[in-house]
Amino acid sequence: MSKHENLARILNTGVVAILRAPSGEMLADAAEALHRGGVEAIEVTFTVPNAPRILEQVADRLGDRILLGAGTVLDAQTARIAILAGAEFIVGPTVSTPVIETCRRYDKLVCPGAFTPTEVLTAWEAGADVVKIFPSDCVGAGYLKALRGPLPQIRMMPTGGITLDTAADFLRAGACALGIGGALVEAKALASRDFGRIESLARQFIEIVRSVRSK
Repeated sequence: MSKHENLARILNTGVVAILRAPSGEMLADAAEALHRGGVEAIEVTFTVPNAPRILEQVADRLGDRILLGAGTVLDAQTARIAILAGAEFIVGPTVSTPVIETCRRYDKLVCPGAFTPTEVLTAWEAGADVVKIFPSDCVGAGYLKALRGPLPQIRMMPTGGITLDTAADFLRAGACALGIGGALVEAKALASRDFGRIESLARQFIEIVRSVRSK
């Protein structure tokens, strides 16, 4: 799919699942459970050991049924490694111009992390497709709404601590999508290989997105 079509997939489903764990051996199974629950965009963070291999495993198993991304990408070299391993979108915790330039060179989506209004605008003007507002849990949905006031043209994806209880608030505040980690891919569920739980949570988050957008 084209970059434009991939962006549409993220915006349409409204959820980017963040996969991180001390070990990567179960993450392909978790990705499959997320897909069954309706989540199409799945990010494997580079804090996971052997992250490129995990990206390859997920890409081999699920192919274009999902939109595979790489997270916690801090530099251009890591971005290129992730892209070669199958990542279609790159997410970082900070604004890194070299990462953005690498993604544009390979025609991949890029979602740099930003927090202040200056960082958000800097990321957008550098070529971000979506700006990840991180960390969002320490400021809440009201902060996102405040950012959207003077910067309505910028697609913003709050990430960090979003739960079933707060997801709707962030969507109403103007989030184009939600980056969701531990509240969706629970560490306990991963450890016990309870992939049914992960699938159930995925369905619940997707339903929240649909419900808020239908009003």
